[in-house]
Amino acid sequence: MNITSYLMGVVARFKSEEDGLALTEYLILLGLLTAAVVLAVQAFGVNLGNAWQAWSDWITQLDGPPSLPS
Repeated sequence: MNITSYLMGVVARFKSEEDGLALTEYLILLGLLTAAVVLAVQAFGVNLGNAWQAWSDWITQLDGPPSLPS
């Protein structure tokens, strides 16, 4: 048995198993979700960074927590 016939057997078993189909579907879904996250970060990343910086600046300019009434 050579490596080619072994690999052909592995491929044939993979094609006949239905578990491989579910794995393939999950990998496709993972790829689509990853692409969506990358596109969202590219589209909104600068605006979100600016909003986060504005919020940080606002927080740092506060004097501190209010004092409790006695």
